[in-house]
Amino acid sequence: MRDSSRLTRRAALGLTAAALPLSAAASASAATASATASAAASAAATAAVVIGGERLARGGIQVRGATGLPKKITARAWLIADCDSGEVLASYNAHRRLAPASTLKMLFADTVLKKFERTERYKVKDSDISDVPAGSSLVGIKPGLTYTVEQLWQGVFLRSGNDAVHVLSHMNGGIARTVAEMQAKAADLQALDTHVVSPDGFDHKGQLSSAYDLTLFARHGLKDDDFRGYCGTRTANFPAGGKKTFQIQNTDRLLTGAWGLDVYKGLFGVKNGYTSHAGNTFTGGATRGGRTLLVTVMHPDPGTNAVYEQTAALLDWGFGKGSSAQSVGLLVDPLSEGGASASPSPSKGKGAAGAAGSEAAAGSGSSGLSPWPLAGGAAGALALLGAGTWALRRRRRATGATTGAAADAAAGPDSGDTAAG
Repeated sequence: MRDSSRLTRRAALGLTAAALPLSAAASASAATASATASAAASAAATAAVVIGGERLARGGIQVRGATGLPKKITARAWLIADCDSGEVLASYNAHRRLAPASTLKMLFADTVLKKFERTERYKVKDSDISDVPAGSSLVGIKPGLTYTVEQLWQGVFLRSGNDAVHVLSHMNGGIARTVAEMQAKAADLQALDTHVVSPDGFDHKGQLSSAYDLTLFARHGLKDDDFRGYCGTRTANFPAGGKKTFQIQNTDRLLTGAWGLDVYKGLFGVKNGYTSHAGNTFTGGATRGGRTLLVTVMHPDPGTNAVYEQTAALLDWGFGKGSSAQSVGLLVDPLSEGGASASPSPSKGKGAAGAAGSEAAAGSGSSGLSPWPLAGGAAGALALLGAGTWALRRRRRATGATTGAAADAAAGPDSGDTAAG
């Protein structure tokens, strides 16, 4: 098979083919049938894949047909993909579950952005921001002032303002309802590595995502003109009371050229994040020569600009030597848009197809490869074909073990939350 991503797109065909030997074996002797079933079970154990393709479950760098990947990438997980085709060009621990910090705001926007008109006005109450976690990044919203929805989203995208997120969440029916809707949206996007605890991405026990899922959030959001417009806005004027305003600047340093970095040619966003517990995360997108690439980098070694420099290096590779890369996986389509659904179930031990590590058990600093493999094989084929559908299930490993806490990252106060939750 030319690339592993086809397994997920053509799962039904694979299942049908896998079922044929069992049908033939029905008329054979009991011994032959038993041997066939045993072989099928063995094949199923070795043929399991994860959402996006089985290679994305493996530890280590995954790349095919291209060389010259940057050598100084220290991130605990990263992924580079073609935004249009969804093909994953290269990855490292794509499904490893890590604290997302403010990059989770992309999922918040995917969930809430289209619910309110840009021109709608809202007068902020004390209760709208009373539950913002201490130490959060803020855009500077004041109770008693009236803001347009557009201004609130500018606060979310440009300043990563948790106060703006909480105001919009209360407009949406409250924090709990928004979290539930975000989790449902993640399921629709097939972002099964993601567990949402708060809408702002602040450090909370069990709040996790992956490089694969964050890239899904960005790709989905960028289909919307408002999402793309907000994440690419460099500066905006924000209400200060009366007729006064103050300027806010986007905290994406590759977009603005802040902190000694050059503006990355062709970059249009999308979202950065930082917490003192989780470290740095960033999903960036850029277009050159008619090609649009997405890169997600999670938890590099501490360094003022490390997450941006490593993103830029991967983008450079993608537009250069990576142009010959063959797909090692696929960014799947949302279920609501006709995407083929997966039937995840937990893997045992080291997991399928060389996947190593285990699911994070609790805290934001915990990590591990995703436990969402796609079961295959003849026995599963008969059951699934009989049911006529794939069933979407979320389950965690019963014996997950952490692989170490995330180190604090040395970064300025411009990238999401600034204190551990």
